[in-house]
Amino acid sequence: MFENVKLEKGMYNLSGKSFSDYLEENDPAENYVGTPYEGLDAFERQLKRFDIKIGGCCCDRVEKFFTTTESAVLFPEFVRRSIKKGFEDCCLDDMVAAKTLCESNHYSGCVMAETSYDKATEGETMAASVIKENSTVISLKKYGRLVNSSYEAVRQQRLDLFAVMLRGVGKKLANTLVADAITTLKTNTASISSKTAELDYSDITSLYGAMGEYNMNTIIVSPANAAKILAMQQLMESSSKEQGKIYLPFGAKMITSSKMDDFTIIGFDKDFTLEFIASTDVVLETDKLIDRQLDQIGISICAGFKKIFSDAVKVLNIKRS
Repeated sequence: MFENVKLEKGMYNLSGKSFSDYLEENDPAENYVGTPYEGLDAFERQLKRFDIKIGGCCCDRVEKFFTTTESAVLFPEFVRRSIKKGFEDCCLDDMVAAKTLCESNHYSGCVMAETSYDKATEGETMAASVIKENSTVISLKKYGRLVNSSYEAVRQQRLDLFAVMLRGVGKKLANTLVADAITTLKTNTASISSKTAELDYSDITSLYGAMGEYNMNTIIVSPANAAKILAMQQLMESSSKEQGKIYLPFGAKMITSSKMDDFTIIGFDKDFTLEFIASTDVVLETDKLIDRQLDQIGISICAGFKKIFSDAVKVLNIKRS
């Protein structure tokens, strides 16, 4: 049972295994089917064990984690999960077709070389798709932020509020990755130009028409251009809105990023365009968190991006007035 799991610092330093992985391995969810703990993961069961409430009207304060030496071991995972929620608040997942875990900070991956797909007549050589190792090595970058505080400054903060602050840190870290993802999408990418300096719906449909065999199911725009597009008559009449998500009349999802400039719109087939490569998940200085040394905590991730099919993305350049 989860009450018998021994918690210690070393659980964060196991090779090839996260803290949550270790907990789940030693306290499998399958043991709780039909019990009040069904639906909780191993970490959430540990919160129950130490009666740590991270939300709701009876939400505890940060200091509750440090009631015992074992409960203190849970604090870095709480911090990591709160930061990871910030990643969910940015548009990164809406841009990525595949995620790859790399064992080093250098990545080659694969590329595909193709011959014509035109129908071959009898006796002719069939068109070929050749998958081979990429000759260009991608060096993953370390993205990071520092959180400066002290235990005395946060110990009396409610955990739900503290989680929101950490979520904000995660969102800012994720947006740094989004900026590089946008650069990757734009680099050496075929482009078309708008007819005038005033963005028109026909410019967006021209971008859609330039996609060839791929489906432009996503566009990414700046907040200013998003406002212009939403004000277009075509969007007011037939756009689809679902829980804050916006779809253009031809089905493309519109995502917004402050990392986009006002003179560029990127259209792409989300299912074929961008690979996200990471050699680490979000990394924290766990020992310092457990020991309540919150004066300067480094949060980082090593990652990079690669285009999978370069012709699955097109760029609309908006003329400057």
